[in-house]
Amino acid sequence: MQLVDEHVNDLLQGRTEIRYKPSDFASRMHIAPIHLTNTIKLTLNTSPCEVMEDRIVLEAQKMLDDTVLSVADIGNHLGFQEPTNFNRFFKNMTGITPLQYRKNKILKY
Repeated sequence: MQLVDEHVNDLLQGRTEIRYKPSDFASRMHIAPIHLTNTIKLTLNTSPCEVMEDRIVLEAQKMLDDTVLSVADIGNHLGFQEPTNFNRFFKNMTGITPLQYRKNKILKY
């Protein structure tokens, strides 16, 4: 999962704007994509996509909690060119929009 961490850090630092697919990670590891998928499923009981998506959601939540960046800017930092795509992704993963998440955090304090 070190490659996922490095890639997310690259996204956050602006060193890349494109989110990797599982095949990109497999290529960097010099293995077949199916081998990566099977290995992750066997060891983590999840898919490579879910590993990456979970990490993106975690970073999005941290940024929503700790910064005043707009939702669009946060999405852009995480490789989403369109704010609507980030909103849809976040809502599919968490059940609420990024703005609702941020408002809920504010109300708790």
